[in-house]
Amino acid sequence: MLFSELFNKKIEMPAPGSVLPGRDTPIPTADTHFVNGKPLHGPYPEGMKSVLLGMGCFWGAERLFWKIPGIYVTAVGFAGGSTPNPTYRETTTGLTGHTEVVRVVYDPAKVSFARLLKTFFEEHDPTQGMRQGNDVGTTYRSAIYVENEADLAEAKAVRAAYQAALDEAGRPARITTEIAMAGPFFFAEEEHQQYLAKNPGGYCGLRGTGVSCAV
Repeated sequence: MLFSELFNKKIEMPAPGSVLPGRDTPIPTADTHFVNGKPLHGPYPEGMKSVLLGMGCFWGAERLFWKIPGIYVTAVGFAGGSTPNPTYRETTTGLTGHTEVVRVVYDPAKVSFARLLKTFFEEHDPTQGMRQGNDVGTTYRSAIYVENEADLAEAKAVRAAYQAALDEAGRPARITTEIAMAGPFFFAEEEHQQYLAKNPGGYCGLRGTGVSCAV
């Protein structure tokens, strides 16, 4: 296969018949959060809500959210695709359909969904399609996967408002963020969980647009 053919494969969603089969059982991962010691898989306290956020490489994105007061726990993994229980290496082929996401479990009495959306839109560039900076591929696309219709409507409203802010700032590129109801979330391997807490000098390619998201 030519390099150009492989590159094109990674920036296009896979055809239904070409996705990798995956596996029936979850891959091994961590049980607790490296920073706060809370259970990654639950059970979570009553009243907690969750959202899946894709902003490019999930290492840096996760660090943004575990620092916000009111966040109960974060975890990195894969969502939005078709392959069940994929490995990290499988997702990088572009043949699972997944994007890298952070699962954010939060207490809505302490932090609002709008506050999370503000961080989401300001801390990456949501106009880049199948990439984020130097990270190229379907696994780096911008996405918000929510658990109820109210959050779906709010996320779409904030996306529209942020598009207007970009237009006003002279950045007319269109936002490509996918917003949908959440499907299955698959945890990434233990080494990827809270990676930048374990490796403070590790890679983080997140770059925002410099335009404020007023919510």
